Amino acid sequence: MKKLSELIFVILLSFLLPGQVTNGCTNFLVTKGASVKGSTMITYSADSHQLYGELYYWPARDYPQGSMVDVIEWDTRKYMGKITQVAHTYSVVGNMNEHQVAIGETTYGGSETLVDTTAIIDYGSLIYLTLQRAKNAREAIKVMSDLVSEYGYASEGESFSIADANEAWIFEIIGKGANNKGAVWVARRIPDGYISGHANQARIQTFPLSTGKKNSIALTSKELNRVSDPNIECVYAYDVIEFARSKNLFKGKDAEFSFSDTYNPITFSGARFCEARVWSFFKSVNVDMNQYFNYISGHDLSRRMPLWIKPDRKISDYDMMNFMRDHLEGTALDMRKDIGSGPFGLPYRWRPLEWKVSDDKNAPQYINERTVATQQTGFVFVAECRNWLPDPIGGIFWFGVDDAATTVFTPMYCGITAIPECFKVGNGDMLTYSATSAFWLFNQVANFCYTRYDLMSADAQKVQKQLETRYISKTDSTDAEALKLSAKDMNLAKEYLTNYSGEMAQNTFNKWKTLSEYLLVKYIDGNIKKEKDGKFERNRWGNPVMPLQPGYSDAWKRSVIQETGDKLLEPAKAGH
Repeated sequence: MKKLSELIFVILLSFLLPGQVTNGCTNFLVTKGASVKGSTMITYSADSHQLYGELYYWPARDYPQGSMVDVIEWDTRKYMGKITQVAHTYSVVGNMNEHQVAIGETTYGGSETLVDTTAIIDYGSLIYLTLQRAKNAREAIKVMSDLVSEYGYASEGESFSIADANEAWIFEIIGKGANNKGAVWVARRIPDGYISGHANQARIQTFPLSTGKKNSIALTSKELNRVSDPNIECVYAYDVIEFARSKNLFKGKDAEFSFSDTYNPITFSGARFCEARVWSFFKSVNVDMNQYFNYISGHDLSRRMPLWIKPDRKISDYDMMNFMRDHLEGTALDMRKDIGSGPFGLPYRWRPLEWKVSDDKNAPQYINERTVATQQTGFVFVAECRNWLPDPIGGIFWFGVDDAATTVFTPMYCGITAIPECFKVGNGDMLTYSATSAFWLFNQVANFCYTRYDLMSADAQKVQKQLETRYISKTDSTDAEALKLSAKDMNLAKEYLTNYSGEMAQNTFNKWKTLSEYLLVKYIDGNIKKEKDGKFERNRWGNPVMPLQPGYSDAWKRSVIQETGDKLLEPAKAGH
C-alpha cells in the first residue's frame, strides 16, 4: 500500500515537464470588499519560454501512517528527496484546491548566496504540497512554514499570492543559504476592500512587529495556532530580522526593517520590468496612481508604490481577465507607438529584454518593456473564491493557456474530478505537437495574430469576448443546478460540474479551432478577404472578389524611406 501511494504521487508529478522555469510571472489580488460579487480573487500568469500549458490535477487521497512522498523540483524535474506524507490530501485542480484555497507566485530572486542547495522543498513543490494540505489561507501559511522549516527551502526569493473564500495574503520568502535549513519570510493579509499585486519584485517593506501588537506574530512552534486568530494580520519568521543582521544585510532599528529593501532592493530593472506591471493594474482602478510613473519607469526609485491600494470602483471577474491582457496600452510606455512595433502595431518584443546595438561592452544598453500579457506564457488563471457557496461549487478556476491577450478564460470548478482532454496533462508537450491540445491550438492562433496584430487580434478578441461573457452569464444557473444536486449528494454536484467544465473546455477548443481556420482563410498571403453579412464575398461566378490590400501606414513608409534613402525611389517619368 505504501509503495502504491508513493508511485501514484510520483506519476502525477512526472507529468509536469522538465525545464519549466517560471521566473517571469504576474499576480494580482482582490479582496471581497473590492470585488463586484463579494468574491476573493487572485490571478497568475505562469510565464516561461519552456513551460507547457496544461491543467494539473491531484485527487484527494488517504495514506497509511509512515507513507513518504518523493519531491521532484517543478522547474527542472530533479529529484530533491523524500518527505513524510500526511494522512489525507485534498484534491487540487490547477492552483486551486477543493476548499477554494488558491496559490500563485512570482520569483524575485534576491541574493544567490541565500539559495539552499541542500534543501528539499522548491517553490513549485511548496505550492502544490500546500494545496493538498491546507483548508484555508491561514492554514496554508502554517503548512508552508512547517515544510521549509523541516525540509529546507531550495529556491530563490519568491512572492506568493494565497487566497481562500474570505481572505487574500501576500507571502514573501527567501532561503538562508546552503546547509542552513529553513527560510525567512513575511506574510501580510490584504485589508478587506483593497487590492494588491506583485510581479518579480519583493513588495513587502516595513511591517507591524509582534512586540506590543495584537495583530502581528513572529511565528515560532509555540505560536503556530495563533495564525488562525482572525485578528492576526501579519505573520513572519521569528528570525527574519536577526538573520539579516547576521549576514550584514541590515543594521538599523527593528522598526525600520524592510523585507524588500533588505532581501531584494529595488533597481531600475525591478521598477521598469516588474513594478510597472503592478502599477498598470493599480492605475486602471485608481486615478491617483499616475503619481508613481517616475518610479515605475525607473527614474526615481526613492518613492515606492504602496503594497496595497483602495480601488475607485468594484472589480469583476471579467475585469481581472482583462487586467491580465495588459500591454501598457495608453501609457508613455506603450510599445505599439514606436518603430519596434513594426508596421502593424505589435505590442511585443522578442527576447532578450535588454539589448545593445553592438558587442562593445561600453555601448549603451537599451530595453524592451515587460508587460503583463506576454508571448511566453504557459498558462494563466483567475481564481475566484466565493464564501456563500459550498466549497466544491464556490471555487471557479478560470483557466487559459498561452498568451493572456489571446486566450479564453474557461470555468473549471474546483470540485471537478476529471480534467478535460484539451487541458489534460500529457496531451502533448513543449516538443510534441498534439492536434487535441488547447495549448498548441492557442499558440497557433496567437503566433498568426502576431504577423498582422492590428487586425487579426481584433478578430480573436471578438470571439474571446463572446465566449467569456457567455461563460460568466451561465455561472448563476450552473451554481443553482449544482447546489440543488448537492442537497441530495455532493458527489452528484461534483459530477455535474465535471461534465459542465468539460463541455465548456471543449466548446472553447471547438470555437478556437473554427477561428484558426477563419483567420487563415481571411488573411492568407497578406491579403484581407472582404466580408458581407458574416460571409466572405463572392463574385457572380462564385469566386472570391478582389481582396483588400491596405498596405502600410504613412509613419511606417517614412521609416522605410529614412532607412533606404533613394534605393526604392521611382524615377520621375519624362514629361512629368
